[in-house]
Amino acid sequence: MSYEKVLRANKIVIGTKQTAKALKNGQVQELVIALDADPKITDSVVNQALRMNVPILYVDSNKKLGKACRVEVGASAVAIIR
Repeated sequence: MSYEKVLRANKIVIGTKQTAKALKNGQVQELVIALDADPKITDSVVNQALRMNVPILYVDSNKKLGKACRVEVGASAVAIIR
């Protein structure tokens, strides 16, 4: 279901660096995190989202998340933008 949410979203940001930037700017509606991603990579954006009360959705696969974003590589973090 979360993959479908990413597919239907009007605007998304892919990757932890861009997601962190969008969180800082208050643009993130929801954060999607791949559970098989390295926590060292995703922990900072997860903690930032928790501090800002941004809902976090978890999906099982970064490869599937990447496909949902229409990119050829896996995606650890995706922000759905307002």
